[in-house]
Amino acid sequence: MNFEFEKEIVELDNKIVEMKKFSEEKGIDLSGEISKFVAERDEKLKEIYKNLSSWDKVFVSRHPERPYTLDYIENIATDFIELHGDRLFKDDPAIVGGFCKIDGKKVLIVGHQKGRTTEEKIYRNFGMANPEGYRKALRLFKMAERFSIPIVTFIDTPGAYPGLEAEEHGQGEAIARNLMEMSGLKVPVISFVIGEGGSGGALGLGVSDRIYMLENSVYSVISPEGCAAILYKDASRAEEAAENLKITAQSLYKLGVIDGIVEEPAGGAHRDHKCIALNLKNIILSSFSELEKISVEELVENRYNKFRKMGSFIGTDI
Repeated sequence: MNFEFEKEIVELDNKIVEMKKFSEEKGIDLSGEISKFVAERDEKLKEIYKNLSSWDKVFVSRHPERPYTLDYIENIATDFIELHGDRLFKDDPAIVGGFCKIDGKKVLIVGHQKGRTTEEKIYRNFGMANPEGYRKALRLFKMAERFSIPIVTFIDTPGAYPGLEAEEHGQGEAIARNLMEMSGLKVPVISFVIGEGGSGGALGLGVSDRIYMLENSVYSVISPEGCAAILYKDASRAEEAAENLKITAQSLYKLGVIDGIVEEPAGGAHRDHKCIALNLKNIILSSFSELEKISVEELVENRYNKFRKMGSFIGTDI
């Protein structure tokens, strides 16, 4: 999958492939010329991705090769044991979670999981969780709390599943309970928006002590398409809505909604899974090192106050 703004990159990639093939077939050393093209491509990638619009970042955040929760677990964790089911109704594959070790440190990882093939997308419900997914996540959060194990969550969903069955099973209540329970967890909690952070479906895993966004991820109360359809009565104005919603990591950092931005490899996280995983791993370990120095009472109070302050502004009385 290539984006319109990557047209020059695709041309350079094709040239590099052709030159490598020609070099192998003819037995001619073209390493010097190939290196020049690679350097030119990498420089253009940096330049293009440095100047992406909010709408461009929406597409990058949805790239099908972008690493998902299980990809990060594979690259940063060992001894992962996935746990299933909410102990009330069923398991929800749209949210995965389990205990593991990161550099020998025990942690709980819970995150949304999208699929890449058609079969996987259907099985994972495109990363849109049902109430059972949020109840499973809460069950694991409380288990981690009992054993004083810190928690990492990965957020990547268009939103919670809006289907009739989900509503019948208490979608709103499940998310609301997660917000309440997560705000009082007596262990450190770190969240990463790794792709799309959509509405309450994202927030159901996102009440944490530290919230980070990947450089090209988005985090919003509604998708740009949905916002345009509702506010402008015209879904074609999604690009305008994306800009006005302030959904990028850079905008949300300025607004104080998130605590930091995770730098992605040149050309986006989908180009180098191992590199972005290492960036996350370093932040996870350093953040836990800081948070574990704080008393439990102060940790919970700080988390509560953090979310209470969001949305505050200075203005005249209404």
